[in-house]
Amino acid sequence: MKYIDLHTDALTKEGVRSVTAETLERGECFLQCFACFTPRGGLGDALSLCGKFDEMCALCGFRKVRRAADLGGGGIHALLTLEGGEALEGKAENLALLHRRGVRMMTLVWNFDNEIGTSHGTEESFGLTPFGQDAVERMGDLPMIVDVSHGSEKLFSDVAAWSKRTGIPFVASHSDARACFPHTRNLTDGQIRTLADCGGVVGLNFFDGFLSEDRSAEGQRAALMRHARHIVRTGGEDVLALGSDFDGIPENAYMRTAADMPRLFEDFGEIFPPRVVEKIAFRNASRLLRETLG
Repeated sequence: MKYIDLHTDALTKEGVRSVTAETLERGECFLQCFACFTPRGGLGDALSLCGKFDEMCALCGFRKVRRAADLGGGGIHALLTLEGGEALEGKAENLALLHRRGVRMMTLVWNFDNEIGTSHGTEESFGLTPFGQDAVERMGDLPMIVDVSHGSEKLFSDVAAWSKRTGIPFVASHSDARACFPHTRNLTDGQIRTLADCGGVVGLNFFDGFLSEDRSAEGQRAALMRHARHIVRTGGEDVLALGSDFDGIPENAYMRTAADMPRLFEDFGEIFPPRVVEKIAFRNASRLLRETLG
């Protein structure tokens, strides 16, 4: 079954990677989002990773996606994202520069506050800063997809208010359900419902530390089923997608590489009808991308 994965850190992973041309082909990937991850880094680091993405696509034969019209044909598609708005260096005009280099989605914050807003777990959350509000408005105009994974609850609510006002969906590209495992990186039921109401999606994260205390293969399989079922029950069958976080997380005992994706869909088939499995794997993310990329 073809699938779309909204997040991997393969561009910055050293050593053996879970996401390669071979594992993506074995997993039957349609589109993989590749993040420029620059913790505490600046614009120069992000632009260097944009160049690395271009080289990878040329070497592996990936089809770069910059607009909705690029979501067609065979082969493996690749979409460039940015994880951490600190790469903007506090200058909104750098959004346009990164957009010209192919970036089509930005995770506003990582595990610390930046010029855009506050991260998850921040004690005094102020949400989006004035600069962050301007950046989100500009992202909607470019277009560039707004990603709230890693964000604080106040940042999430500020983005949701923007989404409701503009009618532009947003995403949590690699997040799980807090009702299933209590971590500040996971989404509350209210956030899941809000994403659904705004036409957004949640990319299911494979990090075992967000899923369950049981790190065994069977424990992780059961946890992924539990989180997926809860998100669909809470937000409906159009809200759940995939955001593996491969190569940004320790190896998951159940989902080790992108080649394991067919097994995930087979197991999803035990709890969901085929229609819903296809939506999780492909259709929900595809709809979101077509609506937002222009």
